[in-house]
Amino acid sequence: MRRGGQYILFAVLAVMLIALAVGDLLIGTTSVPLADVWAALTGGATTEEYRVIVGELRLPKVVVAIFAGMALSASGLEMQTLFRNPLAGPYVLGINSGASLGVALFTIAMPMIGSGAATMLARIGLTGMAWVGSAAILLLVMFLSRKIKNINVILILGMMLGSAISAVVGILQYLGTEESLKAFVVWTMGSLSTVTIADLWVLVPAVVVGLVLAISAVKSLNMLLLGESYARTMGLRVGLSRCVIFLSTTLLAGTITAFCGPIGFIGLAMPHLARMTFRTADHRVLMPAAMLWGAVSMLLCCVVCDIVARGGVMLPVNTVTSLLAIPVIVIVVIRNRNRQ
Repeated sequence: MRRGGQYILFAVLAVMLIALAVGDLLIGTTSVPLADVWAALTGGATTEEYRVIVGELRLPKVVVAIFAGMALSASGLEMQTLFRNPLAGPYVLGINSGASLGVALFTIAMPMIGSGAATMLARIGLTGMAWVGSAAILLLVMFLSRKIKNINVILILGMMLGSAISAVVGILQYLGTEESLKAFVVWTMGSLSTVTIADLWVLVPAVVVGLVLAISAVKSLNMLLLGESYARTMGLRVGLSRCVIFLSTTLLAGTITAFCGPIGFIGLAMPHLARMTFRTADHRVLMPAAMLWGAVSMLLCCVVCDIVARGGVMLPVNTVTSLLAIPVIVIVVIRNRNRQ
């Protein structure tokens, strides 16, 4: 696609982003007039109820949706390029499984262990345990990547590691109480509404660092499109590039998983949607395009959840993201099969 067409698409996505963000502030179980939304955001005259609804409940959710969509899409694009696998997502390294193990230890194992250990886990908190689990898997994968040169072997080991951790989590679920299982299942459904303004002071900087690393890896990702052997002949330090990409992915996917729970398919589908709409393989275009598509898709999911909530039904965000993204994955699979 020509550069002029790409600029138009970026402008359209930006308008969609703003429109959906405003819509998410307006729509919910309680409708808020546009004038009151503006007053609540700018400190103008409005009721205390509207000020709380907009400033403390809906605005953090909008911010989280934008950063979650950008983070998951950017990490998904990095993984698909690094592994040269169109079905690779941000959780192929076992990041999601590591976060799940941390949460399972907090919600299920904590009531079953001694008071001293339980107190230590309680101080870290559910979000902290999820992040610790993701970081532990990152350190292990980075260690393995220094010893193993074949990226496909790392992919297989990451998937096996994720399966092993899932088995451990399954054992904990089998041994857990009804209350602890309910808390764990609720976390696995994903939620943007549980993130508070105080949480944003941790979430936003971590995601921003991950996005900066992803943008800095754009040149490396372009070289890796034709494989690591080609990239080495072009002078790329493949080992260092892997570490940067792995760190970026963990900061992005791990942080969002820790705060919002596992959100499926966005990181897998949005990079493909960016490729289909912008018709390019250049990561200088794909990276911001995937980020915008991710933010737009997450805001759209929030609007859908809010509309359904007006009828008294609260949908988990994971169900909506799956319904939105699965058609994109089906199209990608069919297109790739037709090319063979």
